[in-house]
Amino acid sequence: MGMVSTIDSLQLSERSLFLFKALVEYFIEEGTPVGSRTLSKDSNLKLSPASIRNVMADLEDLGLLLSPHTSAGRVPTAKGYRLFVDSLLRVNDLNSDDVQKIAQEMAPDNDHASLIQRTSSILSDITQLAGVVMLPRTTQSKLQHIEFIALSEKRVLVILVINDQEIQNRIINTDKTYSTSELQQISNYLNALFTDKDLTMIRTLILEELKKMKEDVNQSMQSAIEMAQIAFDDGIKNAGDDVLFSGQTNLMDVAELCNVDKLKKLFETFNQKRDILHLLEQVINADGMQIFIGEESGYDVLDNCSVVTSPYEVDGEVLGVLGVIGSTRMHYERVIPIVDITAKMLGVALNSKK
Repeated sequence: MGMVSTIDSLQLSERSLFLFKALVEYFIEEGTPVGSRTLSKDSNLKLSPASIRNVMADLEDLGLLLSPHTSAGRVPTAKGYRLFVDSLLRVNDLNSDDVQKIAQEMAPDNDHASLIQRTSSILSDITQLAGVVMLPRTTQSKLQHIEFIALSEKRVLVILVINDQEIQNRIINTDKTYSTSELQQISNYLNALFTDKDLTMIRTLILEELKKMKEDVNQSMQSAIEMAQIAFDDGIKNAGDDVLFSGQTNLMDVAELCNVDKLKKLFETFNQKRDILHLLEQVINADGMQIFIGEESGYDVLDNCSVVTSPYEVDGEVLGVLGVIGSTRMHYERVIPIVDITAKMLGVALNSKK
């Protein structure tokens, strides 16, 4: 699941692991840093407060725990949660009420769009976290053709032909005036690059091209990619509909995320969808469930979050990814099986709709 932990549980004595597990579980439950006094009350540990303090200091040296500045207690780090999830977690049996709720929502009588929307809602309802579902790839939009036409100074009409029949137009403002022949060249260049590619894929390619261009400053290519970036920005209808969220407001109740700036950044990330989509696209190519804990996602805005994901498939072909986003101190033992079964049920529901 996700990245392999750098600390193998074998490096720690059974006693240390037992204490570490107790601390993580306590922190997930209570949300306050855990001190040695709290743990010494745990009758199962049978350790003196002094031994507990020593073990906690060792765990901190290994980067599994850290001390928040004002408190004597400790909290798990992303590396600590990774060890916990990979080596110490016993995943709960699914609660039959949850399974029934999911099954009801997955009735295959509706169209794809409402099935996906209900999947995302049921994930957030049951886990009380934010649910996220990527649309099945089969229903996504492929670009057939792009055309730029000059309207007036610095205003350009973009015409996109998508999936053979759908035509989308939008007007963009550019930072300079382009001649008809320049716009023709830009159109030709982008058509060569992007025809028959999925719109989501195109966004990723544009970002990659922009990175490359920092090294290679070819002016006309640069203009073309910058124009493409404006043209494919989230203004295009449907282009942003490839990921559906539900229950983002659940995250407002989480103490660690409750700082206004953090929440604002998190909600902006949800709105832009790109980073989340990027993360989910990594799961399509991986095998089975993936969990990104804290900074493992590679996005600063998700540093205090964990993303638990699973691909869903029809006839052995992965069509998309779903999952939940919540605080790193989520109830993994409950969330993991819920995400897993929801992905399986969505696959079945989509399969029976073919």
